[in-house]
Amino acid sequence: QVQLVESGGGLVQAGGSLRLSCAASGTFFSINAMAWYRQAPGKQRELVARIISGRRTNYADSVKGRFTISRDNTKNTVHLQMNSLKPEDTAVYYCNAAVSNSGYGTDFNSWGQGTQVTVSS
Repeated sequence: QVQLVESGGGLVQAGGSLRLSCAASGTFFSINAMAWYRQAPGKQRELVARIISGRRTNYADSVKGRFTISRDNTKNTVHLQMNSLKPEDTAVYYCNAAVSNSGYGTDFNSWGQGTQVTVSS
């Protein structure tokens, strides 16, 4: 019973920046972790960045130092600030949330519909 809505995707020139946002709504006790995945044409979906409730973060090596994930727990939102974008960052970006209804552990994962990010050379 969680809906994730992504926003902020679009077309940007190489070297530019975009800020993706994902807002969670619905009925749940808490969200233990949120993450951004991406899938480029002809490639498998990969983890880009993840942030947990303790604010620990993980990044793919390809984006480390360029992307920053942040989370507003009170608003159940997650952001991905993407700087120094490269054409190889072009992909559909998906928001993911690990949702708990009990307050103990994760009950299920929820996915957004995805937002297109296109970086021109």
